[in-house]
Amino acid sequence: MNLGGKTIVLCVTGGIAAYKAADLTSKLRGAGAQVRVLMTESATQFITPMTFEVLSGYRAVVDTFDRNFSWEVEHVSLAKAADVFVIAPATANIIAKAAHGIADDMVSTTLLATRAPVVIAPAMNTGMYDNPVTGQNLETLRGRGVHMVEPACGRLACGDTGRGKLADTNEILHAIEQALTVQDLADLSLLVTAGPTQEALDPVRFLSNHSSGKMGYAIAARAALRGAKVTLVSGPTALATPAGVTRVDITSAREMFDAVVSRADRQDIIIKAAAVGDYRPETEAQDKLKKSNDEMNIALTRNPDILAELGRKKRPGQLLCGFAMETQNLLQNAADKLRRKNCDMLVANSLREAGAGFQHDTNAATLLFADGRQETVPLMQKEELADCILDRLLVLRESVQ
Repeated sequence: MNLGGKTIVLCVTGGIAAYKAADLTSKLRGAGAQVRVLMTESATQFITPMTFEVLSGYRAVVDTFDRNFSWEVEHVSLAKAADVFVIAPATANIIAKAAHGIADDMVSTTLLATRAPVVIAPAMNTGMYDNPVTGQNLETLRGRGVHMVEPACGRLACGDTGRGKLADTNEILHAIEQALTVQDLADLSLLVTAGPTQEALDPVRFLSNHSSGKMGYAIAARAALRGAKVTLVSGPTALATPAGVTRVDITSAREMFDAVVSRADRQDIIIKAAAVGDYRPETEAQDKLKKSNDEMNIALTRNPDILAELGRKKRPGQLLCGFAMETQNLLQNAADKLRRKNCDMLVANSLREAGAGFQHDTNAATLLFADGRQETVPLMQKEELADCILDRLLVLRESVQ
């Protein structure tokens, strides 16, 4: 996450979860954001303004009528400065004020004045959260375009168990980043595959490849941030599920085939970034194969071709993007794959190029299109390449609508 140059106005209201706002402040500043903290008087009973002043580098504002300020009207200047306005934790009280336009403290007054996107992360007792009045207030705010970070379920400070825990800090960070991101993929369903497959030889060993899954995960993460409903079908990786993404774990190529094909018809765009094993052992030994003095020969059989099956069944208006990793004749092999698999676009990269391919955080590629066009993309972070791929697919989609 890079929030360099962005101003986040973080409002902390009076609940026990206020202490978690300190971690949020630290992470936002670590991502490059300028963080300006507003607090209600109640919030200061749970955590001191000095904590946020040390973490943010700015004075934490509590009193609307504090005389220790510059000539600017502070609630107006902060409202204008905000790129995103965040309330975390948000009590039932501030949610009610926001829903009904009440402005009687620094937080609610600044909220009423801002035109920035608003992110609200509720935290309260389960009974208060489930109260129909709170539900109506939340729906009112959602209807106005407020980004809502749903609270978690669990044991609360009061001893009750249920909904009302402040969402994890990373979920709030995701909501903030999404609020800053143009939602040009909203209402689209994307399926992305990522990672390697593993083909069992016996209960101990398997055949696989060096894919880390980083490229596919970057595409899934960026698509979700841009508003898409994303399903990530992933082989075994060490990567965390991107926020806002539904992950389906598989192991073998046949499992990936079933997971992808069964969901394909519901997708607007399918991006096949996984490194799928072309072959599997003809037979899987039930017990560990013991070594001997003889050489071992393993008979292999073909796995089903997922991309070819998707290309064969592609419905009108659906876009299919494949990947090709090569060590020689990159463009020739990629163009042939694009044609044979009936792809609309294919991302080709070479293991011979420094910084590209498996395991790296960077990648370089040539994008090939069904109409014969090619576009060379220089070495960049995989998140940047992910956006580039999504941008090109969005243009293609608009051209076929």
